[in-house]
Amino acid sequence: MAGSALRRLIAEYKQLTNNPPDGILAGPISDENFFEWEALITGPSGTPFEFGVFVTRLHFPSDYPLSPPKMKFVSEIFHPNVYPDGRVCISILHAPGDDPMGYETSAERWSPVQSIEKILLSVVSLLAEPNEASPANVDAAKMFRENREKFDEMAKRSVRKTLGL
Repeated sequence: MAGSALRRLIAEYKQLTNNPPDGILAGPISDENFFEWEALITGPSGTPFEFGVFVTRLHFPSDYPLSPPKMKFVSEIFHPNVYPDGRVCISILHAPGDDPMGYETSAERWSPVQSIEKILLSVVSLLAEPNEASPANVDAAKMFRENREKFDEMAKRSVRKTLGL
């Protein structure tokens, strides 16, 4: 199984290298391990995350693409859909099949037709439009709903940290 996963990861890496999405750089951390990736995501323009360069890590299981990778922000980020430890909470990264909580449809969850590029673009979209209904960081979600000015200030603080300011 790991052999087919490796072939898929190599193919996706070639695609991302030849045609990178705007504001995203991604690839394996080392040539020896294609199952651990780093991605740099630029904060979307017109959002409080604009100008930030956020470092993330992706860990791919040996049965990829049957199972989704795990994704985590290495850079500090204050966002409703990112746990305080950096783990990303987004439907596309949830295991395939029916949601035991009944919140997501199976079509919203992981499927082998998804790709690394789709994951990264979904995270960029999430930075622009948080999903308040399913927060991973309750404090960030509450602030986003009730005090957008304070939320924007916290988000911009994350941006300054990514820039070393």
